Amino acid sequence: MSQKNPEEVSNQNPRITWEGCSVLLDINDGDRLVFARLTAASSLKIGNKNCNLQPLIGCPFGSLFQVDNGKEGPFLSRVLPTTQGNSDQVEGDYLIISESKDNRAIVDNNTAQSLTGEDIDALRRQGATGDEIVQALIANSATFENKTSFSQEKYRLKKQKKYAPRVLLRRPFARSICEAYFKKYPARIGFLRVDSLSLLLSMANVTAHSDVLVVDMVGGILTGAVAERLGGTGYVCNSYLGVTPYPMNIVRIFNFNNEICKRILQSPLCDLCSAEDGTIAQTEQLEVALSNQKQSNDEIMSSDSPPNSISMEGNCLSSENGSMDIITETAASPFIKPCKAAKAGEKAPQEATKLWRENGFSSLIIAAPDLDAWSTVKELLPLLAFSAPFAIYHQYLQPLATCMHNLQLEKMAVGLQISEPWIREYQVFFDLKFVFLFNLSLFFCNETR
Repeated sequence: MSQKNPEEVSNQNPRITWEGCSVLLDINDGDRLVFARLTAASSLKIGNKNCNLQPLIGCPFGSLFQVDNGKEGPFLSRVLPTTQGNSDQVEGDYLIISESKDNRAIVDNNTAQSLTGEDIDALRRQGATGDEIVQALIANSATFENKTSFSQEKYRLKKQKKYAPRVLLRRPFARSICEAYFKKYPARIGFLRVDSLSLLLSMANVTAHSDVLVVDMVGGILTGAVAERLGGTGYVCNSYLGVTPYPMNIVRIFNFNNEICKRILQSPLCDLCSAEDGTIAQTEQLEVALSNQKQSNDEIMSSDSPPNSISMEGNCLSSENGSMDIITETAASPFIKPCKAAKAGEKAPQEATKLWRENGFSSLIIAAPDLDAWSTVKELLPLLAFSAPFAIYHQYLQPLATCMHNLQLEKMAVGLQISEPWIREYQVFFDLKFVFLFNLSLFFCNETR
């Protein structure tokens, strides 16, 4: 396999796949989500068929592929969009027209289909494609013509997913990665939803040429989202307690070039804090206290029904002023294949840490479900510049409420606010789902006053 040098990788068109890039494969319209790394030898198992992923190299993101049968076995063929005017069938999809049919007289007794499994295997041996098998099933169904247009489309899609599954080539970025992880493995990202992730970036005022301090214990999704928004300007410093950095495996899926990877740095909290203020000794005490806190938090995280989500914001009044947003949310439910990519997260040089200690960070984002929110914020606030915003995420309400109360007592922040982002899905005609995002915490706060 040919390896590309860093200059060639950095000059890649981000809209077209290349050998060695990470992709998100959407199988059958969200039925299965898979992260994969495109190489000449990589393969994907769809059902009971193994398909080589080499045809995906060099194709633009958003391309649609279909599993077809060939002489050498199943393979992925690209489905090109077609434009046909006033046709009863467009790209295998039937137009839905208004009819007076209904399904009340149809009895599902498994006798309507005359095509047997042996007949389907014979069609495959003859080289029939998946679409041809679906058409044969439709033609041999005794009840297909009596169904409504909606039922016909539903039947066709069901058979197409089984005999001619389709794969959508998606680009991995903050939204798609967060949605994929939240769908199947939400605990790996601390049950961080995509709307909460966007709210964190917005409330922390992550803009170009910013120096953002991040405490990321949610797999690296927060660090990657910040680096993606910065776009190669400014720096992202992922801080951690102790000597072991927190995992940042998700950052490798973003396909960052070398310029952006150089902007992602890691530094222990003891290096960022000033020794003159005795902050290092306080940090050591914090590590002991947080180690005891971690066990109780793990028990809460393992509960089957997490509580409703909450968020909070405000402005700092300490020697380092800032605004604050604390966000929590509930759990919902990507088969993730481990990927390797350009290395990010090198240790911050001494010149950079010295500059940050003198000037401070422009913003702070904390997503550490295993740490105590108040203790962590108290240690990190002195690292911020004057009037620098900061945001904290947590899955549960109580740690945030305690943090907000202590900040008010210590007069370290003003304008603190707890908010609760939530999403509700509405199902309307033809199974189209519209998602609405609400944030009613401000209204609740005004009513209680």
